Amino acid sequence: MKAYWQLTLAQLRIFLRNRQVLFWTLAFPIFLMVMLGSFLGNGNGVSVTIGYVDQDQSVQSKQLASLLKKNEAISLEKSSSKKEALSKLKKGDVQLVLQVPKGYETRMKSAAQGEKPFRLPVFYNETNMAVSQVGQQLVNNAVDAISKQKADYKPSVVINPKGVETLNLRYIDFLVPGIVAMMIMSNNMNGVAGQIASWRERGILRRMQGTTLKAHTFIAAQITARLMLNGLQALIVLGVARLVFDVEIRGSWLTLVSFVILGTLAFMAIGFIIAGIAKTPESAGPIAGFLSFPMLFLGGVFFPIKNMPEFLQPIVHILPIAHLTTAMRETMNVGASFMSLGTEALILGCWLIGAFIVASLTFKWE
Repeated sequence: MKAYWQLTLAQLRIFLRNRQVLFWTLAFPIFLMVMLGSFLGNGNGVSVTIGYVDQDQSVQSKQLASLLKKNEAISLEKSSSKKEALSKLKKGDVQLVLQVPKGYETRMKSAAQGEKPFRLPVFYNETNMAVSQVGQQLVNNAVDAISKQKADYKPSVVINPKGVETLNLRYIDFLVPGIVAMMIMSNNMNGVAGQIASWRERGILRRMQGTTLKAHTFIAAQITARLMLNGLQALIVLGVARLVFDVEIRGSWLTLVSFVILGTLAFMAIGFIIAGIAKTPESAGPIAGFLSFPMLFLGGVFFPIKNMPEFLQPIVHILPIAHLTTAMRETMNVGASFMSLGTEALILGCWLIGAFIVASLTFKWE
């Protein structure tokens, strides 16, 4: 027992003395979270930027601009000329250009007396039809509302809106659980692989084998030290997320801690496999990077898994990082219980058992 605690404390001292380890395991994930959260954290809807060219400068044209501004999905940018607005459209600064020609107010009055409707020129980006169609629909709704007011339109059927309270999740709420999962993967898969390979090359493992130290004591100390490190990291990241972005944890802390432990053990086991396969520390890093880098993008760390292409879905759903991010996200954002996340726990458990079996076959002391 004494050897176990000595090894655990020694491992923690190694972490604390290595500034690069501290940066990549603590400072970098927080920096990444703050940067992405600052730029994208509050994004939770579609916004269309419309260039508005008012050549009429009438009460009616200003009323149309005011009506468009009231729509939260529209960001209105006024331009002094059609040429300037079209230049912004070509550069991608706006998604749509609405031109209000001179004589708009006069034609609106004529249209109300039965003449043909006035056509407003709308220019859109042909290379981004999805956003263009949304923008055209928003403009059409505003124009249609003005037409109905002028014609004294009275509908025969109206809707009775009833609001339903739902979760108001922002991108930062989606991101933070992914950052925690990313740290767990990086610390344990990449960290274990590089460290064990380095110790083997330096003969440290061979000297340990020559002592009375048991293999299970060595592994238990590694697990304990990394669980303490991951727990500290998670607390710091969640604390910063709470203070800076007001991110809430709606679920149980016990469930959250359970998946931190499961994720740590699963990725540690994979790290031991890489350490067993790699002949040198120099080769351990690239192997771990080759496996971890695709998982950052396929595992739902930064982007929703459901947005992945169909042909990738079968691969995505067997990755351990995908189930760890899902479990962390469901716990933090939705308040899911451990029992409701049984599939994620089962798959992570299978990775843990399977990887440790393979690691026991590939692990070498020297």
